[in-house]
Amino acid sequence: MKLTFWGAARTVTGSLHLLELEGGRVLMDCGLYQGRRAEAAAMNASFPLPPKKIDAVLLSHAHIDHSGLLPKLHREGFRGPVYTTDATRDLCEAMLADSGHIQEKDAAWVNRRERRKGADEIQPLYTMADAERVMETFTAVKYGEPFSPLPGLEVEYRDAGHILGSATMVLTAKEGGRTVKIGFTGDVGRPDRPILRDPAPMADCDYLLTESTYGGKVHEPRDKAKEHLARVVGETASRGGKVIIPAFAVGRTQEIVFRLDELSNEGKLPPIPVFVDSPLAVNVTDIFRRHPECYDAELREYMEKDPNPFGFARLTYIRNVADSKKLNTSRLPMVIISASGMCEAGRILHHLRNNVADPRNTVMIVGYCAEHTLGRRIVERRPEVRIFGEPHRLRAHVEVMNSYSAHADQPELLDFLGHLDKDRLKKVFLVHGDPERQEALGLAMTAAGFPKPYAPKRGESFEL
Repeated sequence: MKLTFWGAARTVTGSLHLLELEGGRVLMDCGLYQGRRAEAAAMNASFPLPPKKIDAVLLSHAHIDHSGLLPKLHREGFRGPVYTTDATRDLCEAMLADSGHIQEKDAAWVNRRERRKGADEIQPLYTMADAERVMETFTAVKYGEPFSPLPGLEVEYRDAGHILGSATMVLTAKEGGRTVKIGFTGDVGRPDRPILRDPAPMADCDYLLTESTYGGKVHEPRDKAKEHLARVVGETASRGGKVIIPAFAVGRTQEIVFRLDELSNEGKLPPIPVFVDSPLAVNVTDIFRRHPECYDAELREYMEKDPNPFGFARLTYIRNVADSKKLNTSRLPMVIISASGMCEAGRILHHLRNNVADPRNTVMIVGYCAEHTLGRRIVERRPEVRIFGEPHRLRAHVEVMNSYSAHADQPELLDFLGHLDKDRLKKVFLVHGDPERQEALGLAMTAAGFPKPYAPKRGESFEL
């Protein structure tokens, strides 16, 4: 059996790992690569082998950097099942359609620009119709109930606590009289967060693929996060400014809204309006409401006093473009939460273009921003950033709050992995992390008694 790493290899995006067995081929995730436009286009252009030769996909969760190439996979010939949880299936239905819409709009914009130069038209990576078609292949599985996607392969999903429906997985492969267990963390969530349950322990395995996003990092303590949020909103409102929060439509937006709901109930928010300006986030919040089976005890207890944890008097969800544009013409203090979290697409770009140059405003970064994204440039507080190809002075305050990250930090990840039988592990692969973060996590894991981890390069293969 052979394992090849085709995505999230020494980078934090585009998760895609290929396992080849006698009984067939499976992908663990099929994610869109996000980063520099030209590099991303090249990385997303083709698959390591013809999609019709892929027999199944094991999807860890709905984030686009893990699921976003599924419509293209189907468009190019894949017809096998995509195994995932009920909640992930519902999220993907909204998110992949939204991604297809963005691909179509981006291609149309480029074609209008290039048509003047007489250049050939480009085709979108995939369309909304492709996204709808691949949804027909989704097969829902339950946590803790093993299933068999191929002859000689059994898989069990467990709750990863990362976003709604997210899963870790252990693959039990039987081949040539051997039984090999392969563990894949997907993205691991954090313990003691609101809304979702804590990550469930993984079963022991022979080979481990683990995310490494926050290797060497420790998040701000959870108990300080809410007061930090209240302070930033209060200080910005007192300056007469806006708080602009780029947030992933899945998970991050709902957690920020929940915390603002708490602060509103506690009388700790200034009397300013709050807007969630993202049609996708509005749809996703509705999906959150449909899956209370994923909620943790804290949220269930909170809902006994407040049955609508994702809504309060001064909160407005915005779908249409006209209402979104009005936010940028208003000079009143407000909070605007909008996608995407890395500031690479969507309405957030318009809000940043209209607000980053005003020192009264605050841009609050509440999640990981990959290299070469606009979000990362804002995190680095560069004096000038380019938005829609035009330079803008970054005079707004910048607040970075990793306490709202849905990824475990290094101590949390080590604690999550700590119960595994280290003597059984033959090899540990670090994926979904920048090289610096992987080096830090690798040193910490070695010190904790794990076999020395290795960070595979894109296209690197290993016989298991």
